[in-house]
Amino acid sequence: MRTDSAMAKSGVDLPLERASVEAAHEAIKEHIHCTPVVTSRTMNELASTPQSPEALIGTMCEGRNPAHPKIRLFFKCENYQRIGAFKSRGAFHALSRLSGEQLSRGVVTHSSGNHAQALALAARTHGIKAHIVMPTISTPSKIAATKDYGAEVIFSGSTSQEREAVVEDVIEKTGAILVPPYDHPHIILGQGTMALELEKQVEELVKGDPSLSVHGTSKEPTKIPEPTNGSSENGTLPTHRRRAGQLDAVISPLGGGGMLAGIATALQDTGTRVFGAEPSFEGADDGRRGLEANQRITTVKTLTIADGLRTPVGEINWTIISDRSKVQGVFAVTEEQILSAMRLVLERMKVFVEPSAVVGLAVCLYDEGFRSLVEHEGGEEGWDIGVILSGGNTTVEAISKMFAADDKHAERAEAKVGRDGKRIAENIAG
Repeated sequence: MRTDSAMAKSGVDLPLERASVEAAHEAIKEHIHCTPVVTSRTMNELASTPQSPEALIGTMCEGRNPAHPKIRLFFKCENYQRIGAFKSRGAFHALSRLSGEQLSRGVVTHSSGNHAQALALAARTHGIKAHIVMPTISTPSKIAATKDYGAEVIFSGSTSQEREAVVEDVIEKTGAILVPPYDHPHIILGQGTMALELEKQVEELVKGDPSLSVHGTSKEPTKIPEPTNGSSENGTLPTHRRRAGQLDAVISPLGGGGMLAGIATALQDTGTRVFGAEPSFEGADDGRRGLEANQRITTVKTLTIADGLRTPVGEINWTIISDRSKVQGVFAVTEEQILSAMRLVLERMKVFVEPSAVVGLAVCLYDEGFRSLVEHEGGEEGWDIGVILSGGNTTVEAISKMFAADDKHAERAEAKVGRDGKRIAENIAG
């Protein structure tokens, strides 16, 4: 990919550190929503209940006693962000760092959906042209939304090589500035702004209701392991003091890595651990596998239902995610676990999300490795965990297909038949 028309030549060099995330938030706050943070007693109870031994059959933890962590969850609802996903943060920040001359040339990117919509919206806000290269496999709803924001949509094949070839052609013809979907410092810093908000929001929530935190009834700050590269001779990490309102950990979805890298940058040296979550289907867990191999995996070909995570971790993002002082681990979950978590969010929390958004929650509920870590490190008191719900850009039709049931079960779910199979209903209160 050419760099002469990319943001790398924007002339603004921002170091990847918390202060830069704070500057990014100041630059974009008038254009984005400070999305809500919500809690759920039901989710806390489920996350704090051991899985059944049967649930571990066929996994690496088969035969072990299921973990029994104590967890309190705080959900950062980026599905309520502008365009329905966190990507608006990075797009608006990227354009805020371009000069007037660069903006006048318009912008171009390649994306299957959320970044496409985000850049289209940011470009419309700045009154400039946006050229969006979208693979033909993109969902009709995301294509339509991108066009509705005023962007020119150009279709391409699904591979990165095919998409980038079309982008090169657009740059050659128009001189537009390339705004990458995830692998650029300005994108990373913009996405990291959600972590700054999450910190403050959790602190305010716990201040108002200390029972929301596992640390809320403690008279003294709690000792928890501090994220470091090293460990003591007995294998345990050094500890520091933790008080109510300070998150023990944040877990976010991992695709190209802009969001996870941004969160890790924002939370570095705060004492809050940062984790990534991926789907495991057809090798979508390239981040986890790359960490095991100590090498970035450059190609991903997967049709996981978490379609926003079907991309390899970017080069710049990998330098952050592979640094154990910044990201303490990446975990992967199955398609069934993603659907189970999504059903819980839809039905119990009444929050509309896409599959990619719930992989972090699925890890908290179903990944024994992560749950054992929380049990071991959190002890009797447990952990307060921030969970990023990254977006809600899906459709009723797509959700219906994901959860399709046979006619008999569907009618029962719709309350059209009783438990005995009869179809009689009269004067039933809602």
